Amino acid sequence: MIESTKLHIPHGRNSLVPRPSLMNKINEGMTARLTVVSAPAGYGKSTALSEWVKYSGSRAAWVSLDKQDNDWITFWSYVAAAVEEQFPGFGARIRPLLKKGSSIFSEPALDVMLNEFRETAADLVIILDDYHFISLPEIHDSLVYLLQHLPPHIHFFIAGRTDLAILASSITEAVTVHKITMQDLSFQLDEGMIFFRETTDLRLTKKQVTQLYHQTEGWISGLQLAAIALKSSDNIPRSIDGIRGQHQDISRYLLEEMFSHLPESIRVFLLETSILSRMNHSICEVVTGQPDCQEQLESLEQLNLFIIPLDDQRNWYRYHHLLSDFLQEQLTAEDPAKITEAHIHVAHWWEHYGFEAEAVEHYLEGKQYEDAVRLIEKNILHLLQSRSVVLNRWLSVIPEHYFAGKPMVEVFYISVLLGVGKWEAAFKRIQQAEVSFQTLQATLSEQAYHQAMGNIYFMCSVSAYLRKDLVTMSKYFEEMEQHIPEGSFFQTMGRNRHQGYDAFDDHLVYINDLHYAEETLVKWITVWESKREYPFVGFLFVSYTKLLYEWNRLEEAAVSIHKALRREDIKPYARILIHLTVSAVRIHTAQGDPEGASELLSGLGSQIDSPDHLLFMKRVEAEQAFLALEQGRVEVARAWLQSCDVAYTDEVSLNLVAEHLILARVLAACEQSDNALQLLERMYQLLCKEDRERGQIQVLILQSVLYQGMGQTETALVKLGTALHLAQPQGYIRSFIDEGTAMKELLSSYSKLGRESNLRKHAEVSAEYVERLLQSFE
Repeated sequence: MIESTKLHIPHGRNSLVPRPSLMNKINEGMTARLTVVSAPAGYGKSTALSEWVKYSGSRAAWVSLDKQDNDWITFWSYVAAAVEEQFPGFGARIRPLLKKGSSIFSEPALDVMLNEFRETAADLVIILDDYHFISLPEIHDSLVYLLQHLPPHIHFFIAGRTDLAILASSITEAVTVHKITMQDLSFQLDEGMIFFRETTDLRLTKKQVTQLYHQTEGWISGLQLAAIALKSSDNIPRSIDGIRGQHQDISRYLLEEMFSHLPESIRVFLLETSILSRMNHSICEVVTGQPDCQEQLESLEQLNLFIIPLDDQRNWYRYHHLLSDFLQEQLTAEDPAKITEAHIHVAHWWEHYGFEAEAVEHYLEGKQYEDAVRLIEKNILHLLQSRSVVLNRWLSVIPEHYFAGKPMVEVFYISVLLGVGKWEAAFKRIQQAEVSFQTLQATLSEQAYHQAMGNIYFMCSVSAYLRKDLVTMSKYFEEMEQHIPEGSFFQTMGRNRHQGYDAFDDHLVYINDLHYAEETLVKWITVWESKREYPFVGFLFVSYTKLLYEWNRLEEAAVSIHKALRREDIKPYARILIHLTVSAVRIHTAQGDPEGASELLSGLGSQIDSPDHLLFMKRVEAEQAFLALEQGRVEVARAWLQSCDVAYTDEVSLNLVAEHLILARVLAACEQSDNALQLLERMYQLLCKEDRERGQIQVLILQSVLYQGMGQTETALVKLGTALHLAQPQGYIRSFIDEGTAMKELLSSYSKLGRESNLRKHAEVSAEYVERLLQSFE
């Protein structure tokens, strides 16, 4: 029901002013991928677009947005549903991806959507109205991505207020942008004349219309309001003279004039229903207590009182934003308690009919936090998976004491904060929750208490890990084990989605102290590996295997991988499977088994069962390019370079360290060492800033090899010295010897330098460590 009103193309009254020049201007958008219709409230953006759809006969999918749609999954679900209205069956492949929740990256679902767009036969216009309600960067970014890859027969028309310029400025030159401005939307003088002559009963002189036109600067809503207000005026020239000032002043003056002349019953109805973002007769009856609300709604439409039908049957309506804002201000000034009461009535109505998200919104507006928490708790899993941004907004406005006795709501909120990167806020809530949960033992069942404490201790362990405090993390694991030995739901939540943040998959990219990491990993693998349904241990196997490999303990690493890959509980988790397989490939390569390495990697794609399969395959394809280089098949790596969607000019990010390291190697192999070094230097600066030692060492080693290959031996030795200085305390080995003969020669040169040499900036790099590395080549 709500979806149908959001996807309905709103149509104005039949006797609208014909505007062929504006229609032609909008029609030019059919030559562009994106048309931006940007103007303040009251300029007729929605009306212009809906009239253009009729005027042009274009096939159009329409979405009317509001603040609840500021969520990635919700937003794209509505877009898919709108397109399906025009192409039945559209979205069949997209919907499963959306239902399973979102990953950090949006490309898989958008790539599927693009493929479905390409399969549609006809031109299609997708109109997103009131886009100013959308502020989530992930939505902006995903829309830009879609526009950059859009087939030529699909066009987006996006209407909203002036902040749409932010979206337009984000789009590259590859995307043509057509703009409809405030000046385009404003009435011309002759259109103003037609408006007063054809759509009102007023008999204004040409001079009076000209005066009104200039005073409102052609602002459509200003002229419409003026027409309504002048109907009740007993002195039209004086009333026209009173319409002065900026648009905001004019609208307030005219709305006050219009409102003051309405019958008392209509004024009361308007005020009491002003809080509704959409309304039908049933919900209006609940708010007003009046039995004849359908007649009221229809009479308001006949009076042209800025009410907009949301379906063809005239069942659902909404007020124009200008009127709605004015009415709510009036109601607040007259009787603020009545607003609260109205929100409570509306919340009950939405809940009764099963629309619990809408009910939560009104419970929050009515400060009925207990009811809001009740519905949030009831739907917590669904909200976390599909509406995490909305959930975060809701929970952030609820006073904390309403979470008392609702530990799962608190834990889910903490997980949302961690997920959206608000670590400090999460840490603070974790500390508070650890104390407050302990006071709940007497009020909860034993099972509920242990579940709550176990989950919060897991969150405590995550907090300690993010602070790189493995001692405290291990202590909290012990506490968690005491309460929920079967593990926490949060340990595997979202583990089959592409998160792009390896710090939670491969702990060695984040933790600098490898020796203590080994101690911690061995301890908890020993505790958890005997449990049959405990996939979280897979991430520990990933890190431990990579650590053994780094220390050149290849046989032990192979045993660890074998143990992990035998576990049935790990196989469904693509994020674990890919890391373990890549480690196995490296071990096979190091042990002189290139055929085994190639076979493992070529079979990996068929084992990945995830909504983010395409994203995971990008990582697999990058590893295939790396393996091809290792095996001397440069042409294979060159083909990957031409087809992959990563470039040396990309903004570097922690999400793409592994891919960018491979990219740098392939660039160098394709005689683009300068580009590779440019990329590596930007990576190094980021990794230093984020205190990622392992990444720094890997970049420095690759830089040294590339500089050596370019004949810049001194620079190469300086880079190598810095790498050795960082690597020696942790005993890095394979990162050096995997570079082969070039690194062996560099290490030999470095070992011959005297400690007084300017090229040995780090005197504490021991000769024994360098000699150990050299011996490892044998």
